[in-house]
Amino acid sequence: MKRVHGIGVGPGNGEYITVKGYKLIKQADVVFIPKSSTESFAGKIAKDYLEGKKVIELDFPMDGSGREKYARAAAVLDKELKEGESGVFLTLGDPMVYSTFCYLMEELTKLGIVVETVPGVTSFLAAANRVKMPIALKEESFYLCDGEPDEKVLRSADTVCILKTYKNKEKILDILEKHGFEYVYVKRCTCEDEQLLSARDEIIKDTDYMSLIIGRRKLA
Repeated sequence: MKRVHGIGVGPGNGEYITVKGYKLIKQADVVFIPKSSTESFAGKIAKDYLEGKKVIELDFPMDGSGREKYARAAAVLDKELKEGESGVFLTLGDPMVYSTFCYLMEELTKLGIVVETVPGVTSFLAAANRVKMPIALKEESFYLCDGEPDEKVLRSADTVCILKTYKNKEKILDILEKHGFEYVYVKRCTCEDEQLLSARDEIIKDTDYMSLIIGRRKLA
């Protein structure tokens, strides 16, 4: 029987990897990471724990191939793992939050591979702690979205976090201001080059992919 653990390696700093995640990485026969045109960010986060490990990059091309790319990646993983071996797939943040692994695990299960996941620290939780902004207090609601927020949903939220803000950033800020939210732009959270920006013009100018905006409704 083959076994794969999807491991959340956190938002950027290797020290945010859980003890359980670290142990499974060290015990794994093969470590799988998402392929990148440069250096895999997930692999970079965990680099101190990968010495001597067999590391395989899995390709997830942004070519409109849909779920086929996950099936192809699962086939590669299946081929690389021998019967009785275990592997780990490293993913940013948490495996169950906007993660490639959510789709990959479906394909792995179809192949008869046992799949388990290990939670990781998400970028929005790390950012909330960095800026000391409560995600939710008693009887409050939190809204997490990928890209432009839905204004209807936003009206009932006390705190919001918007991931992948490199598109339509000016419109996103307009929406937050319209609905009375104070916000902070967090770039490369927990990394050495982390930046926290609150000035609107500075936020709009920045184009880093590894960024988010976290906001909280102003008190009346």
